Amino acid sequence: MKYSLSIICIIAISALSLSLPAQIVGKAERGTFALTNATIETVTNGTVQGTVIIQNGKITALGNNVTIPAGAKTIDCAGKFIYPGLIDGGTRVGLSEVSSVSLTQDFAEIGELTPQMQALTAVNPNATAIPVTRVEGVTTALTMPANGLFPGTAALINLVGYTPDQMYAGFKGVVLNFPSVRRRRFGDNRTEEELKKEEEKQLKQLNEIWEQAQLYVNIAKSGTQPDYNPEMEALAPVVRGEMALLVEANRYNEIESAIKWIQEKKVPKAVLTGVAEGWRVADKIAKANIPVITGPVIAVPTRASDRYDKAYANPGLMQKAGVKVALRTNSAENARNLPFNAGFAVAYGMDKAAALRAITITPAEIFGVADRLGSIEVGKDATLFVCTGDPLETSTQVVHLIIDGWEVPLESRHIQLYQEFLDRQPGLKK
Repeated sequence: MKYSLSIICIIAISALSLSLPAQIVGKAERGTFALTNATIETVTNGTVQGTVIIQNGKITALGNNVTIPAGAKTIDCAGKFIYPGLIDGGTRVGLSEVSSVSLTQDFAEIGELTPQMQALTAVNPNATAIPVTRVEGVTTALTMPANGLFPGTAALINLVGYTPDQMYAGFKGVVLNFPSVRRRRFGDNRTEEELKKEEEKQLKQLNEIWEQAQLYVNIAKSGTQPDYNPEMEALAPVVRGEMALLVEANRYNEIESAIKWIQEKKVPKAVLTGVAEGWRVADKIAKANIPVITGPVIAVPTRASDRYDKAYANPGLMQKAGVKVALRTNSAENARNLPFNAGFAVAYGMDKAAALRAITITPAEIFGVADRLGSIEVGKDATLFVCTGDPLETSTQVVHLIIDGWEVPLESRHIQLYQEFLDRQPGLKK
């Protein structure tokens, strides 16, 4: 009997799991909390000394002259800092588990036109990467589909909850992988003319789809019920300006073409994502006034001829040109490194305050959830963490974590393995 590689991998993983402790994470606790004696980095209103009060999942008071409610759980944060929860502007968290096992990958559908495929539906709330990510202070992430021209609809999620609906953080956006034709690394003998024709073909396909979506919306406006078309139904909110279009473009010529297309089609809400070579055309992005979600910052240059640090410097160069910049990791297992991506951006020229904003309030503004997330302000969701220092530095430790009013235990597979082997008793047999 023959078995597929995927089945063999699953059997092997299952067998291995029998000899390892399961990833048991303690229960989150919701209630009234008083975080006292802290240095509070609000992001939007400077640094405040004092106390943060949390009730019914909201921040109800902060500062020095704060009355602690009766029955509140008091957490002494003396010598520590409170930051708003970090927001990753683009990941596969919840959609990807084991990269070598295809059955655990749920971020790519078959076909070029699948905008109706909802990332939120596919999110696995029990994914191992979720607790691994949030213990670094990353509380919220945009989880995105990939592959194809319109691969699906991304969703913003908080990294706690038993179901995808419980995790939903209030933003969805349709992903567009802007047409791109690149020469393959080996054995690609296509001429420049052939490459250009292929790009024109892809752009024509995009234009036809967009025109169909506009027609679908216009038919609905006329009072006539259009024929059922799930693809066009998914694109209709983008055409109407009710949902953002997340336009993935990385090479400078792709970015320029994407900007031109967005302006020609008068896309109501557009966001450029990826933007790896944004530094080459930062002035044009700024002039177009289109927000950017770029990253990963910890990456190699897009071209062998570029300086080694161009990926690190890219966010700062765009920010200094006047571009509104948020950061992403574009990963699942490495989404935990979001604060260090911001740290690299600072080390290579980005303003430190702008880098912190790029993983807090700026993505919240881009996603339209700044009234609830991205800063520590009275009335906002209690999504924050307490740490020992600057979260952009690797030596800093997160010591308390609260997401949407829930105090979440700081446990993960990584921490369990660390603790298991920290004080080993080998018990060698004779």
